[in-house]
Amino acid sequence: MSPWDRDRGRFPAYVPKKPAPRHGIKLKQLGATWWGQRWIEALEHVLGGDAGRLARGRTYARAGRTHDFLVKSGTVRAKVTGSRRRPYEVEIALTQLPDAVWTGAIDGMAKKAQFAAELLGGQMPKPIDEVFQSAGASLFPSERRHLKTSCTCPDWGDPCKHVAAVHYVLGAALDRDPFLLFELRGRTKDDVLSELRSRRGDAAEAEDASPAGVSLGKVSQQDYDRAPRGLPALSFSFDAPAKPGALLRQLGTPPSWNGDAAPVDALAPVVQRAAEHARRLALSEAVSATHEPPAKPVAAKRAQAGRLGKRPRAKR
Repeated sequence: MSPWDRDRGRFPAYVPKKPAPRHGIKLKQLGATWWGQRWIEALEHVLGGDAGRLARGRTYARAGRTHDFLVKSGTVRAKVTGSRRRPYEVEIALTQLPDAVWTGAIDGMAKKAQFAAELLGGQMPKPIDEVFQSAGASLFPSERRHLKTSCTCPDWGDPCKHVAAVHYVLGAALDRDPFLLFELRGRTKDDVLSELRSRRGDAAEAEDASPAGVSLGKVSQQDYDRAPRGLPALSFSFDAPAKPGALLRQLGTPPSWNGDAAPVDALAPVVQRAAEHARRLALSEAVSATHEPPAKPVAAKRAQAGRLGKRPRAKR
């Protein structure tokens, strides 16, 4: 509902919304990754407020009304096209984590090779928030005071639908690049990975300081190619993925990409068709290999041809 116009003693005349801009960011999926879903849950818990405004924010995000989205120096800035001639300007910032928390969290991550491997691969390890909580804070916002928002619209609601729309678009951006969450909390991707490499390198040097000796036993020629113990059974699955294009979404958009559509939109259909074709080939080969009768030897073919009065064709 439009605000009451005190000077005129009535509600202002209805103004239809402007169409979404062509360069608007259309939200297609909420929470494609576990950390994106966790962000959405934290957002809805922290903001609370009016469920209707959150719903309208999702509608705005899906319609592509959010544009000029930028994350810089730990602050999110974006514009949202509404009913007025000029787009509303939205700004979102998370409370920066203290240096002591970051030091403790990175020390905890460096103790496990899993964290370094997954982060270097563009993934957010699931136990990562446990490491931050052990260091004294949660990586995800848990209270309203952890979140600072502003919007140039006249709506006094907290949050307004424009702020909510930017939050949902930010969730989709986190799906593509989980390191944005680190940046919002005070450390860039390069900062975190550099400190992780440094700590992991120091740990590796300490382990290599006194390497354990290796003694090789004698192996006979007959046993050289024989496995020392039974090998585990191998099994393969050709099931279709639950979410096609999930890996492309996690990889995000490379800096050199200059296409009109996002990489996931341009490549996911091609990758899906190729995967389905490969799956059909694999399954058909497995079926044919199971049911195909064994080939007859050449001698048996010649004997059968002789019984039928046919002379076998000589090889050239």
